[in-house]
Amino acid sequence: MGEQNRETFGSRMGFIFAAAGSAVGLGNIWRFPYLVGMYGGAAFLLIYVLFILIIGIVCFIAEVSLGRYTKQSNVGAFKAIKPSWAPVGLIGIIAGFMILSFYSVVGGWTIYYFFRAIVGFGFADPSASANLFGGFISHPLYPVLLHALFMGITIWIVYKGVQDGIEKYSNIMMPALFVVIIILAIRSLTLPGGEAGLAFYLKPDFSKLTGESLLAALGQVFFSLSLGMGSILTYGSYLNKQENIPFVSTVVPIMDTLVAFLAGLVIFPAVFAYGFEPGQGGGLAFVTLPAVFSEMPAGNIFGAAFFFLLFLAALTSAISLLEPVVAYMIEEHAWERKKATLIMGAIIFTVGIAASLSNGIWSGFTLAGKNFFDFLDYVSGNILLPVSGMLTAIFVAWVWGSKNALKEATNDGTINFSWGNLWANVLIKYVAPILIAIVFLSSVGIVKF
Repeated sequence: MGEQNRETFGSRMGFIFAAAGSAVGLGNIWRFPYLVGMYGGAAFLLIYVLFILIIGIVCFIAEVSLGRYTKQSNVGAFKAIKPSWAPVGLIGIIAGFMILSFYSVVGGWTIYYFFRAIVGFGFADPSASANLFGGFISHPLYPVLLHALFMGITIWIVYKGVQDGIEKYSNIMMPALFVVIIILAIRSLTLPGGEAGLAFYLKPDFSKLTGESLLAALGQVFFSLSLGMGSILTYGSYLNKQENIPFVSTVVPIMDTLVAFLAGLVIFPAVFAYGFEPGQGGGLAFVTLPAVFSEMPAGNIFGAAFFFLLFLAALTSAISLLEPVVAYMIEEHAWERKKATLIMGAIIFTVGIAASLSNGIWSGFTLAGKNFFDFLDYVSGNILLPVSGMLTAIFVAWVWGSKNALKEATNDGTINFSWGNLWANVLIKYVAPILIAIVFLSSVGIVKF
């Protein structure tokens, strides 16, 4: 099915690095460690890994298989099999559009903090660090300019196409990201007093687990792997017919989990070594860590490396958020890639200006009690992504048919997929949709734990 002249990835590693780049983002290096800190450490980590295995890899295989079979991106893939389901694909496109609008703003923050770290933060007091963060994100001009720079880099890479843009730069950025995070983890593990942080991170205390923490772990798996927003499905549509889908769909979530795990090794020994509180929530990266780097020997170097790491993670994910929007305009509206990239990128940038200003001079304007930045985050993450992911799993299992999906995933049975029957008959049919439904119903307050 699909177009004969469709762009493809040039190699298996090209797909793996691009898909890993999509999955590895701020969710791994910023969100995952603060959730571990909030929900008790090692017990949360173990539950997270379990959910990666029983839902993350399962849904990843489903999206890649659907994309490759149809050779279409989000909307076209559903339309090719059952046209009445095309709106499900559109939900993912809208979610990716909304996420990139504010994600690019945060990408701009990482650029500011990279250069600020080089100069040196110069304070060990988290309250001073909080004042710096609050003052910067509420400024009417600087965050918008850095949002423009970040979005401009994202647009340029997607503008270049699949092989010359996405694959080429993912092949550079993902190895660089792993090198930086490993160096930072080694440095953090050698800090005097870091053992307490390591114990917090690696010795589970299951008494700390609650229903809320289980749902947070499941939600983090879902959002971290870029499921439900069209990125993985679209990347799968660029995969050649000879590729081993179960293999690449297992490697990418493992890489994603490894980066999240390494991020914890970077953060928790350092936080404990200097006597800071690990359960600081979203401020852990932008408020607590600058204070840590201020006390650490050569902290400006390691601080700059950390925020460069955040920048790389944000950029690889931003590319994968823009690509499904661009692919949709190419396939459904016959736009050329260059036109689609420039126009849709410009629209997303414009929405992002409003998201940035809502942290400052437009903070008085609210939707559902939230500023515009938080509104975009809440609607996309808590409503659109779970709904899209759940309906995609149902579509693959019950509309396309899990047997047909298994046939595609195994290249008509020529590839060994040892747990393929379990995947087709149990996990994608029942386990994944039910667990995602629980996350969604909990996130909107219908089910309480």
